[in-house]
Amino acid sequence: MIKFVLMVNRQGQTRLSRYYQPVELSRRAALEADVVRCCLSRRKEQCSFVEYRDFKLVYRQYAALYIVVGVTDAENELSIYELVHNFVEVLDKYFSRVVSSRSIMFNLDKVHIILDEMIQNGHIVETNKTRVLAPLTALDKMADG
Repeated sequence: MIKFVLMVNRQGQTRLSRYYQPVELSRRAALEADVVRCCLSRRKEQCSFVEYRDFKLVYRQYAALYIVVGVTDAENELSIYELVHNFVEVLDKYFSRVVSSRSIMFNLDKVHIILDEMIQNGHIVETNKTRVLAPLTALDKMADG
């Protein structure tokens, strides 16, 4: 099961966070800082899967953007690794360009919609890019019409 998804820049600033298990607001900042420090301190040639406390971290770097997913020990790391790549491909398709930290910041609501279409209650529910983008496409048509 997926516990959380974080998108952070190279400076360690969180651009997006989505939690699928309750975490107190006071503890989120410390958790995010520790998780980000753990992932950003690793070298490129090291594995993108990290044992962390009582769960695992799966992360990928795209230019200056890191996507970190916290999962339970029972979750398949490779499937999560591919999910992250699929998520980025969906974002690239929607924004018609390479996703950057700025595009995340200025379109946070749309990024959350995309993430919610792919993951619900900590489980992957959809990976088809066209189906994931269907609600946003419909919203965009309503806004244009």
